[in-house]
Amino acid sequence: MPVIMGTAGHIDHGKTTLIKALTGIDCDRLSEEKKRGITIELGFAFMDLDKDLRLGIIDVPGHERFVKNMVSGAAGIDFVLLVIAADEGVMPQTREHLEICTLLGIETGIVALTKVDMVDGEWLELVQEDVSEFLKDTFLKDAKVIPVSAHTGAGLEQLTVAIKDLANSFRPRRRSDLFRLPIDRVFTMRGHGTVITGTTISGKLKVGDEIMVYPEGLQSRVKSIQVHGEQRQESLAGMRTAVNLHSLEVDELERGFVLAHAHTLFPGKVWDLELIYLPSATRPLKHRTEVHFHHGAREVMARIYLLDRDKVEPGEKCICQVRFERPMCGVYGDRCVLRSFSPLRTIAGAGIINPLAGKVKRRSDEIKVLEKLAATEGQELLAVQLDRAGIEGLSFACLRILTDMESRELEKVLQVMGGRQEVFLVDKEKRIYVGGRVVKGLEQEILDFIQEFHRVNPLRQGISRGELASRWGKNLSDRLFHFLVERLIRQKKVVSELEVLRLPRHKVSLARDQEKLKQKIIDIYKNAGLKPPTVKKLLEELKLTLKEASEVLTLLQKENILVKVNEDFYFTRSSIDELKSKIIAYFEKNEEMGPVDFKNLTGLSRTFAIPLLEFMDKEKLTMRVGDKRRLRKAGRETS
Repeated sequence: MPVIMGTAGHIDHGKTTLIKALTGIDCDRLSEEKKRGITIELGFAFMDLDKDLRLGIIDVPGHERFVKNMVSGAAGIDFVLLVIAADEGVMPQTREHLEICTLLGIETGIVALTKVDMVDGEWLELVQEDVSEFLKDTFLKDAKVIPVSAHTGAGLEQLTVAIKDLANSFRPRRRSDLFRLPIDRVFTMRGHGTVITGTTISGKLKVGDEIMVYPEGLQSRVKSIQVHGEQRQESLAGMRTAVNLHSLEVDELERGFVLAHAHTLFPGKVWDLELIYLPSATRPLKHRTEVHFHHGAREVMARIYLLDRDKVEPGEKCICQVRFERPMCGVYGDRCVLRSFSPLRTIAGAGIINPLAGKVKRRSDEIKVLEKLAATEGQELLAVQLDRAGIEGLSFACLRILTDMESRELEKVLQVMGGRQEVFLVDKEKRIYVGGRVVKGLEQEILDFIQEFHRVNPLRQGISRGELASRWGKNLSDRLFHFLVERLIRQKKVVSELEVLRLPRHKVSLARDQEKLKQKIIDIYKNAGLKPPTVKKLLEELKLTLKEASEVLTLLQKENILVKVNEDFYFTRSSIDELKSKIIAYFEKNEEMGPVDFKNLTGLSRTFAIPLLEFMDKEKLTMRVGDKRRLRKAGRETS
């Protein structure tokens, strides 16, 4: 896997000169840099350590005014070459650069003690002791310290061997296959158009890929790729990469933007962070302090919102939020650097806990959840992120940036958790997942809601899906609501009859007075036969309102005791069935039936005859032809 080495150290300690001596490449490409003799922008070189390993090198500026450029370069390196001049020893930017490397999670490196040709042996021995004291509590405490001279060549061979040994033994920690390339340079190349450069920090990019520039959402296509000046078909994590972009202009891009595949990153203005405040900070960091915030190759102004305190003392850690004026794109675990507004110096570092954060209320229980996120990984991290997402769930693409898992590993973990019902795929098309605890909580809410519905509406068979969706599930997506209902049905916790949902043990039950009312209505209609009272007269006789009687009437229909012919008339099912039998018998001897024939057959007046004839048409027993009725074929089959 490709490896990147970055320089660090104070101005004029010979970083660029040393890289030129090692590689033959002058990293100072700007005329201003050559004129002033200092590095301003990032420089790039490479070393072929053997036939299978080309080491990428990022040379960073040492001047305090250009520390932001140093951070931009250091964000993409795997190990550091700390350069300290023997004639000056440890200086302010030596300390600050090493702090920045520590905050960015760099864990190993080599120390080059330069300009040894300018000092005598006694002075060199004193400087070496000073350097050892300086490094003893840092990640470079066990690093090799190699005296060198770029002018005489002394120590260069030993340094090259040390670099080769470290590069061959180094195993970069790149967990995700999510392609990201923070842009650290934008320019136009004659005959080619817009070119960007950066270090591919994860994933891979191929010629012809459709890509997007974040956070602006600019779409483009990869025309060509170069790695250390050589044309390549693809760029892998750890490679210094130049990309020729199709249809984008230089003025549309800027340092700090990120190249990635479309719909894989999600810009946001609020991040949850675990902040580490440097012991070397000179004063406490207060709530809502404005800082220079560095992430990848980007620097923006931001405010730090402390969640469980009003200030952070030097050397302390805490959970906090950072809020930006412009959207930023991050991934769980990314390292960031904070520099004070005035005086301008590095004061803190942070790791991203959640790059898709919403605002968190200060001193709330949510802080404990954030602390858990900062201290966990793998399946537990996934479960906590899904719990936080609640009913909205998270897409597979979001889960990638919230866990920084490689996609195959993430799919495997989701399958394992799905088998244990700790996560559910509720939308296969959009690949939306909802946490198991969230799903089970929603299922219980549905059961409780239906139970209460049965209590309040004892005469109804159940609640329709539409009513349940509009009353209980109005805040859920259609897919999630459907998923929950179907799951409860499969578990036999809910019974579905057509579009009506009920609990398995639910039976329509009447209160004692309603039971009496039900029997009274049955008696009235049975005694009336084919000459029942209108609904209005029934209500007058019972001294009830329509609302008071409607539930019982509806129940009698569902129990097939009454048949609703129209808004005015109900008939008993037995009376309707007897009438149908008479009509069928009539048509066995006759082709047609007129109103008079029907009246002679039933003895009914027009008041009852017309509604019943129209009802028989609706029932498809008869059909009207002019003023007459004929028996439908279905009616003959019934007979």
